[in-house]
Amino acid sequence: MASSEAVPTWEQVASDYGRTIYNFAYRLTGNRDDASDLAQEVLLRVRRGLAGYRPGSFEGWLWRITRNAFLDDVRKKQRRPTAELPDEDRSTIATAPAPEEVLAETRLSAEVQAALLSLPIEFREAVVMCDVVGLSYQEIAEAVEVPVGTVRSRIHRGRLLLRDALEGRV
Repeated sequence: MASSEAVPTWEQVASDYGRTIYNFAYRLTGNRDDASDLAQEVLLRVRRGLAGYRPGSFEGWLWRITRNAFLDDVRKKQRRPTAELPDEDRSTIATAPAPEEVLAETRLSAEVQAALLSLPIEFREAVVMCDVVGLSYQEIAEAVEVPVGTVRSRIHRGRLLLRDALEGRV
């Protein structure tokens, strides 16, 4: 393993990537609470995994953790669906959103977010990683463990589906 300077501390990861992880999680889930839960799960997994991390593409490793945590959550919800609280119950426990949540929600319109959520997961994650998070095709390929060509085709197809979904809403 390379020198310890090459591996960031958990605190550095939380500080440097926390907002971006939340933004990515929000775009995947479309829900503030689910995004907060997902971001927290990612940071827990990072904390557990840092000791075994081998220097390489740190961002690829981080986005792979985020993606896997999201997919694990999707699978869990498919096995055990949950019922939402009625609106009157929700208002008694609601808290003010954190600043990063407000920022994440205001970057994309409700129509774009709804269109994103209508995409199949593999296209949604590719478009979000590229167009929202700003990862390169190579970083996305490392995160989702597919060839760069597959990433390119998923982004292209995802953008077409997104455009079609948005045109249907106008």
